[in-house]
Amino acid sequence: MAGAGKTSVGKVLSLELGYEFLDTDKIIEISYGKSKDIIDSEGKDRFRAIEEEVLLSTKFKNTLLATGGSAVFSPLAMEYLRDNSDVIYLVVSFEKISERVLDFKERGFIKESHQSIEEAYMERLALYEKYADYSVTNNSSMKDCIQKILSLLDLHKI
Repeated sequence: MAGAGKTSVGKVLSLELGYEFLDTDKIIEISYGKSKDIIDSEGKDRFRAIEEEVLLSTKFKNTLLATGGSAVFSPLAMEYLRDNSDVIYLVVSFEKISERVLDFKERGFIKESHQSIEEAYMERLALYEKYADYSVTNNSSMKDCIQKILSLLDLHKI
């Protein structure tokens, strides 16, 4: 979900682990243009196809990947991620997301036209939980979130 901290946490965590950091939103932007522009000009389905292609082409070797929030809409891509990595879901309350993201329209946020942002959040929540190997709460500081993940990784020797 936009505002969960995937990129912010991912960048710092990858430095801590000595891993390469990849952000599918950035990869898409470099190769195809901004998510919002793709969605506006080519539609949600085309954006999802691009996102799926990028996810399925990711090679995991000491790699930390931050996916776009809509990655969970591709069962094929999510199964690929689960088969080749450990998926960590950053759990963030809707209230905190609303504080962090002031304008979803500028984020290239995919939702059905009849859905509110909160309804889209609730729809994604079930998918995030379905595909996550681990869930880590990120409602407070980034430092706390990273420490929780590092503890989890050490505990499970991921």
